[in-house]
Amino acid sequence: MSVVVVRYRPKDDRADENQQLVEAVFAELDAADPGGVRYATFRLADGTFVHIADVEAEPNPLGSIAAFAKFQQDISDRCDPGHGPNPQQATLVGNYRLLA
Repeated sequence: MSVVVVRYRPKDDRADENQQLVEAVFAELDAADPGGVRYATFRLADGTFVHIADVEAEPNPLGSIAAFAKFQQDISDRCDPGHGPNPQQATLVGNYRLLA
């Protein structure tokens, strides 16, 4: 199991666009049902987005999702300076009914 957490903050005028791109990723994941990945995205009150991916398959199934490639395409340009994507490996410390 490889868990990655990514945080970033889009520019205020691009946050809704970012959310639409993220929603397209989930729609394509639902349609393709690639397996081997559990994935969630949160939009925080301060405008920050947090993505959590638990990838069990090789290669990473997100790489085959066209909407994910489109989402990543100009992510740095959509973000506030100094608040671009910051992916980090994560270790689960505790879980109560949120994650399977």
